[in-house]
Amino acid sequence: MNRVAITARLFAEVDRAPLALLEKAGVEWALNSSGKHLDEDGIIALAADSEALIAGTEPITARLMSRLPRLRLISRVGIGLDSVDLAAAKAQGIQVAYTPDAPSTAVAELTAAFMLSMLRGIPIADASIRRGEWSRVLGRSLSETTVGVVGVNRIGKKLIRLLAPFGPRFLGNDLVRDEAFGAEFGLQWAEKERLYREADVITLHVPLTADTRGMIGARELAMMKRDAILINTARGGVVDEAALAEALRQGRLGGAALDVFQKEPYAGELARLDNCLLTCHMGSSTRSSRLRMEMEAAENVVAFFMEGRRATLIPEHEYDSKGQD
Repeated sequence: MNRVAITARLFAEVDRAPLALLEKAGVEWALNSSGKHLDEDGIIALAADSEALIAGTEPITARLMSRLPRLRLISRVGIGLDSVDLAAAKAQGIQVAYTPDAPSTAVAELTAAFMLSMLRGIPIADASIRRGEWSRVLGRSLSETTVGVVGVNRIGKKLIRLLAPFGPRFLGNDLVRDEAFGAEFGLQWAEKERLYREADVITLHVPLTADTRGMIGARELAMMKRDAILINTARGGVVDEAALAEALRQGRLGGAALDVFQKEPYAGELARLDNCLLTCHMGSSTRSSRLRMEMEAAENVVAFFMEGRRATLIPEHEYDSKGQD
């Protein structure tokens, strides 16, 4: 019987349907029921006899893969691939699948919520009341702002569609420019430097690669307006958190909202700043998004094991990139 180890934490807690899908297809499963991320030894213990993994964000390293000689497929719950050593997977003949569309709406919605909260000063007002103060914040309307989107991809496009009815001006930057999409939403394509200088809100939607790691540092923050807002719902390593905290403390940036961090759980300097809104890597954490991600991850396993069906494998260029997506 084909067997899959589900190392992703909290899998099927929203709905048992992904497990039922595996069972119906005759796939035996072993589940991480600890509620925690497994370390390497924990993954080995769970997956020793498995041909497939359904993985969350736990690191899938070359060493780990070498200790799982039966492994043939890694099915990621989500879109990010920075936790998987893709070069090692390719070298060992292990295929990698993912669920690229499933988290997009939820992440775009959280980004929009961040944007509105920061423009209206909601975190600052909330902190003020909790200190026993009553001080109204003079905010800004989304309709009078320029929104700079770095990464006009699945999530970036969904965000622009969500925000368009509010009437902001859009600047966009992406390696591949979708001219038709830009024309439809009045988006102006711009180099990063121009976007950083002109945007009132800069929102990041890029994978974590060798090229994007530390993409926002002291130099880039210095280009931004003093009242600009930086939003990161992509990957923590994209932003230099120490440089961001310094810019916020010195009043060289208006505010920031982050859902992702270099080290998680996060307990750094940004947590002590009122003009910074933080959440615990929950961009995709809606019931519908989580269920869709888990169902698609399970479907990829079933498709891999069944002849005549095709799993959603990552594109070949991901293996050739300078880092991990």
